[in-house]
Amino acid sequence: MRAALWLIILFALAAAGAWLAGNNQGTVSLFLYPHRVDISLNLAFLMVLSVILLVILAQRALEAFFSLPQKAQRWRLQQKERASHAALLDSIGHFMAGRFLRARKSAEQTLDKEALLAAAGVNLEHAAALRTLAHIMAAEASHALQDKAQRQHHLNLALAQAADNQSSAGQTLMEGSLLRSARWLLDDRDAAASLGKIKALPPAAGRRMVAMRLQLKAARLSGQPAQALETATLLAKHKAFSPAAAESLVSRLVLELISHTHDADTLQRTWLRLTPAQRLMPEVASQAVVRWLQLEGDPQTARSWLQDLWALVQSSNRDWSSDQLLGVVHALDACLPGVDAPDALVWLARLESAQQAQPRAAHLQYLAGMLCLRHRLWGKAQGLLTQATKSLESPSLKRKAWMALAELAEQRQDADEALLAWKQAAQCAAH
Repeated sequence: MRAALWLIILFALAAAGAWLAGNNQGTVSLFLYPHRVDISLNLAFLMVLSVILLVILAQRALEAFFSLPQKAQRWRLQQKERASHAALLDSIGHFMAGRFLRARKSAEQTLDKEALLAAAGVNLEHAAALRTLAHIMAAEASHALQDKAQRQHHLNLALAQAADNQSSAGQTLMEGSLLRSARWLLDDRDAAASLGKIKALPPAAGRRMVAMRLQLKAARLSGQPAQALETATLLAKHKAFSPAAAESLVSRLVLELISHTHDADTLQRTWLRLTPAQRLMPEVASQAVVRWLQLEGDPQTARSWLQDLWALVQSSNRDWSSDQLLGVVHALDACLPGVDAPDALVWLARLESAQQAQPRAAHLQYLAGMLCLRHRLWGKAQGLLTQATKSLESPSLKRKAWMALAELAEQRQDADEALLAWKQAAQCAAH
């Protein structure tokens, strides 16, 4: 519609101009003594218009002629700028291809070309960013070449360039330079210095995924399981890992943290700081109980730590592996209550009901038998342990069951039965 309107207007103007030119009877007289020249008004108008156009064209031609040196200089500077950008791209390409010497050389060429531009009086808006990136690429290549001196030299220059740039791009380059230096120090196995670089980041940058990953690796390398666990928990919360990988990583860090405790009070505080999901991890709970008992902690406290897992121990639908179940059974066996314990009857009733609900579960037979043995229920203990030895797959549990049967036989003064039980225990130990 707009194009049609413009076409109509053009036709109207052409028609009006033709009508005015055809009906214009005016003349223009030029007196050049002693002569007189008469021309039509239309011709005079065309002559004036032609002169104006000629003047404009001449002016533009002169401007173009006199601007040729400036254009040539600008073209040369533009070629130098493009050459510096091309050298930086070559550096990135060589680095990705594993040609580290060529990558560093190309990065240094970028710096040289940019310096020539600055000497020529050309100040690029992104000059600081260009120099910073070139220094970072040179440092990356030097790190790959194990040239720590050149790496540190280019890193210092990159940080200085980024610090001089007060824009948001300069802040981004500063953060990126610190992250890359933290990564290099981590590759050098210098975990303390790497953590120092990460702590130098602004709070917002320190909470980014890449920074927390580096912090996790540095904390594990420096032997700081508490900080590593805190970082891993945050990463798992932000779904940085798959659920299975997050659970495995967190459990390993908790186990490492538990193994580094050297007194019962510290272990108890560590246990209380764990999340409910972490306390329900079978390997974590069993290792915590074993470590607690090694530190001469109260067995009743250890049993309270395992109480939340009891529903899963007696369940047939748990998703534990055999090693996880074995660890929990060992932990329960180590802290089973004696006759004088305040919760002795509670655990006795709990184990008896669980064993009766699943009479073929070997681990429940073993635990119930060992608890009956501690409560001096000799006959019941012998029956349960005898049944357990037929189904237990763990050599360690089976050996303990045979040893308990041997002790019961010795109490009955049944030497043959005791000797047979001791032989079975020795065979289990050999396996």
